[in-house]
Amino acid sequence: MKFFAALAALLLIVAPANGQTETDADTTVAALMAEPVVQDAMARLEDMRETNNERLVAINEIPAPPFGEEPRAADIAERMRALGLDDVTIDEVGNVIGRRPGAPGGETIAIVAHLDTVFPEGTDVTVRREGNVFTAPGIGDNSRGLVALLALIDVLQAEEIETRDTLLFIGSVGEEGIGDLRGVRHLFRPGAEIVDAFIAIDGGDVERLVVNAVGSLRYRVTFAGPGGHSYAAFGMAHPHQALAEAIVRFTESATPITLDGDKATFSVGRIEGGTSVNSIPFESTMEVDMRSASPDKLNALHDAFLASMHDALAAENARRREGPELELSLTPIGYRPPGQNDPGQPLVQHAVAALRTFGIDAEMRESSTDANIPMSLGVPAITISRGGISRDAHSPDESWEDVDAHVALQATLLLILAEAELIGPTVH
Repeated sequence: MKFFAALAALLLIVAPANGQTETDADTTVAALMAEPVVQDAMARLEDMRETNNERLVAINEIPAPPFGEEPRAADIAERMRALGLDDVTIDEVGNVIGRRPGAPGGETIAIVAHLDTVFPEGTDVTVRREGNVFTAPGIGDNSRGLVALLALIDVLQAEEIETRDTLLFIGSVGEEGIGDLRGVRHLFRPGAEIVDAFIAIDGGDVERLVVNAVGSLRYRVTFAGPGGHSYAAFGMAHPHQALAEAIVRFTESATPITLDGDKATFSVGRIEGGTSVNSIPFESTMEVDMRSASPDKLNALHDAFLASMHDALAAENARRREGPELELSLTPIGYRPPGQNDPGQPLVQHAVAALRTFGIDAEMRESSTDANIPMSLGVPAITISRGGISRDAHSPDESWEDVDAHVALQATLLLILAEAELIGPTVH
């Protein structure tokens, strides 16, 4: 029985449902690596180290806070044009889109790195360099991703590589936080140009390959009442007490959902409200985040959340001795849909084969990235590493170290050419 179980597992690996096999993908990638123009492109990517590091510093020192990506978008657009892309636009929501046309009848592949950082307006984004270590807010996430995007354009243009499929190189807005993936949502709006495959560049570990999308639900919760003096108005319904009870009730009802099966998480990320120590506040607010790659788990957390909020409201109103009841406001502030790839689809297999070419065993991960939107719609989508070593992302001491950073770029180029099909030049 063990033999047949092992055989069945092997068949699942080498013969997925859609017919793409690891052998097919490895053959495709090996054929690409044998092309002289691809060999030249690989060498060029390795030689671009200092050019890319100069780009990294310059891009990072253009602030791109949430909903303030415009200056960086303008810079990236100009850089795309300088590299030879003739069709570069900034769309209605602020995405930078550089089009590299393919052959007639080809499909469209999007290669995307997000423009925004998590850091608010006014953050000092000056880069400190010590050897090959670059330190500044946003330096890895995602200034390095934008550098990777530009490097890929650079080498494709310099080597005059032609592909069957059209390539859209995109600097997206709104990937972080309450940006709620607004840039990629816009790309996949009804009536928009069809994107047939989607490659996001984000994340530090070169072996990291995001193939499943962690969905998230986010709410701003407010308990509101008249407020009053802490002594004179004692006995009125108290927003902070309602909020505290809501947190406890939600924790108690949501925790069992997280204990087994697919991973699911919840967190109260921000709390605010009140005017002084001797006042009953007129409102109390929190922001809540719920996550899972499983739609069922995410729905279960959502149900527990809604019930807990309403139960806490009822309990606090029942305790009051005088005055009006509290009111509850539940405002959605973010929804990132979950999604999954068929592990046998060509995009995933080509990515695995491309990494394997450089001796890297892909680690299939789940995460929340720009790829959530296409993945949730059934469009083949992955997120691949920007390369190098990233540390302390989302902190003021964020750093990025240039250690074999070109390898991630080489693997991504192989992936793009495997998906988009190299059609020339075959002799360089």
